[in-house]
Amino acid sequence: MSRFSLNNNYKAIVIGGSAGSFQVVTKILSQVPADFPIPIIMCLHRLKHVRHGFVEALSIKSVKEITEPCDKENVRKGKVYLAPANYHLGIELGNTFSLSTEQMVNNSRPSIDITIESASYVYRHKLIAILLSGANKDGAKGMKYVKDRGGLTVVQDPSECVIDTMPSSAMKETTIDHVLKTEEIIKFMNDLYKLYQ
Repeated sequence: MSRFSLNNNYKAIVIGGSAGSFQVVTKILSQVPADFPIPIIMCLHRLKHVRHGFVEALSIKSVKEITEPCDKENVRKGKVYLAPANYHLGIELGNTFSLSTEQMVNNSRPSIDITIESASYVYRHKLIAILLSGANKDGAKGMKYVKDRGGLTVVQDPSECVIDTMPSSAMKETTIDHVLKTEEIIKFMNDLYKLYQ
């Protein structure tokens, strides 16, 4: 019996992270089932001038293919997406991606806040947002939008983070549903998967 109160109505999962999140994301992607049905949209801070290698590095242990979406591309079930370097990644009504090069938010492009906030507007109570280790407050306001719109919020346990500023800021901004260590996040994902079988 899962300790998470979950349902099988979720339409998307957004994962945000910065410094210290790479290994966590890699571990999650290595242990989610290959046929995990919900799209996973990742916004991770990365060097803006390094266009290649990041997807490949994440893909080494991932059981699922990781792609960088194009502007106006449809969000599809079962896919894993990564915000491209130096672009803000948003979700638009109609279930499509949008890319922009507007000014940085929280000194970041891609901005986790932009990705999470736009996803919360589209998916509302059918969104799960997960915020991992990071060195600034990007994502905290986005998590409040998710919570206010009835979505489910998860942060990596600050005690486990390489840098806990990001999840700690989200916890100050709003009430977070689950504060989990990496292995618990993986269990959360697998419990969710079982509901869709």
